[in-house]
Amino acid sequence: MLAAYNEAVVGFADTTLEEVAYCIDRPGFDPATDGWLVLAADGRPAGYATTLGLGDRQLLDVEVTSQYPEIAGWLVDRTLQRAAEMGRERGHVEVIADVFAYRADEILRAQLSNHDFTTGTTYHRMQIDHDSPAAAPDAPTGFTVRRGAFDESTRRAAHNAINESFRGQFGWAAAPYDEWFERHEDVPIFDWSQLTLLELDGRVVAIRDCNDKYLETDNCGHIGMLGVLEEFRGRGLATFLLRDAFAHHAATGRAGTILHVDTNNPTPALDLYLSVGMTPTVIFDGWRRVLSLN
Repeated sequence: MLAAYNEAVVGFADTTLEEVAYCIDRPGFDPATDGWLVLAADGRPAGYATTLGLGDRQLLDVEVTSQYPEIAGWLVDRTLQRAAEMGRERGHVEVIADVFAYRADEILRAQLSNHDFTTGTTYHRMQIDHDSPAAAPDAPTGFTVRRGAFDESTRRAAHNAINESFRGQFGWAAAPYDEWFERHEDVPIFDWSQLTLLELDGRVVAIRDCNDKYLETDNCGHIGMLGVLEEFRGRGLATFLLRDAFAHHAATGRAGTILHVDTNNPTPALDLYLSVGMTPTVIFDGWRRVLSLN
C-alpha cells in the first residue's frame, strides 16, 4: 500500500518491506497503541499511520498514508490523540507533532491544513551519481579521521557531537545515549562501521552517519546525518565528509549518494550540497502542530 501510494504521488515506491518491518518493531514504538492499519471491505489495506515519541516524548513524529481523504483525516485525528496521551504520560503541558509530507501529496497536505498544522521547513532529497571513481579527499589539516565507532567511549563522543551539532533544528529532539544506541543497534541497514568522526585534539567536532537505506531500491549510499559543531563550521569539514563519502560509495560500486537537507538549516547547507555536484530530486515539507494539554 505504501509503495503504491508513493509511486502515485512521486513516481516511485520509495519504501521497502525491510523499512516497514523496522518501523513497527523499532525501540520506543508499541504497535498496540502507536500504530493503525485501516482495511477496506475486501481486506486490502486502505490507510496506515504511526506516532513515534522522541526523547522525552515532547516531540512526536507522525506518519499518515491513505489515498482516501476521509481515512487520512481519521488517521491524523488518531495520531494527534496518541501524541497528547504520550505527552500527558510524561507530565507535559504541551507537545509538538511533526509530519513530513511530499510537496506533491495533495491529500495529506489538505488534511494537515484542515487539522491546523502549519509548514515549518522544507527538505530536499539530494543525489549525486557516481559514473566513475571519485577522488578521495585529503583530510583537513590538523584533524584526525576516525572511521567506525566500535567501543562505548567513541559512541558516546559521537552521540554528544550529534546532539550539539543539531540542537535547535526543526524536528530535532536530543535522545539519551541508551535510546540513541538502541535505535542504531536495532536498524538492520546500519552498522557501526558507517560512522565517521573528525577529531581535533581528541574532541569529536564533526560527524557523518551513513546507512544502506537506498541500497536495495537505488544501489546508492545514504548519508543519514552530517553535523559540524558550530564553532568549527566554515573550515571545510562538511565538504571533506561529503567528498569522502562519495569516494567510498563509488569505490564500493554504489551508483550514487543520497541525503536530505533542511533548507531552513542555520548553515547554508543547500548551497554546500549544490557546490559539490548534488542535485535535488524530491521536495518534502515539514508540518507542525503544537498541542496544548491543559
